[in-house]
Amino acid sequence: MNQYDEIKNLLRKSRLLQEQAERINLAKSIEDNISYDTEDYETAENEKEEVVKKDKTRSFRISGGVLTLHGKEKRDLELTTDEKTAYQETMDEFVTEVSDLSDFGVLNMYQNEVQWSGKVIDFDIEFFFSIGENNGVYINGDMIKLDEKLTELIGKLTKYYDKFKAKWAKVIANRKKTEIRQEKEK
Repeated sequence: MNQYDEIKNLLRKSRLLQEQAERINLAKSIEDNISYDTEDYETAENEKEEVVKKDKTRSFRISGGVLTLHGKEKRDLELTTDEKTAYQETMDEFVTEVSDLSDFGVLNMYQNEVQWSGKVIDFDIEFFFSIGENNGVYINGDMIKLDEKLTELIGKLTKYYDKFKAKWAKVIANRKKTEIRQEKEK
């Protein structure tokens, strides 16, 4: 290491120390402002408090993959044969249509949303499929080489997402129909 590198290193350390001191001063000023906030606030005394049930989960291992159901009631955590088949088909079709070198993460099924992730090993890319609030295909990776093979993979992921979305939207719709029927029977 030469003198230039030493000076550069010392400057970097000096900047880090100065930034930490500024953060501490900022945190202290925020803390001081919070302690002076003594204003009285109105409260709603006559309103009923709504008890929010915590989500329950139940996971199932299906052909090496994991499907996790999320729900508030015990009946939300029951897996049907059609749902098992849909998950198995999803994994098989992904291998056939996108990449046979894949690791699959957990498929999370909520009342109005499905999320599934995994990794395409030969490209070292993680994928994330979401149906519901954050609809779409997402990818993540480090230092990915941009070439025709990557473009082809992204095309396959996008094309397969449409199939995934159709299949799992149908599963969610079937769950809702079942839920409505069960409520009418009560």
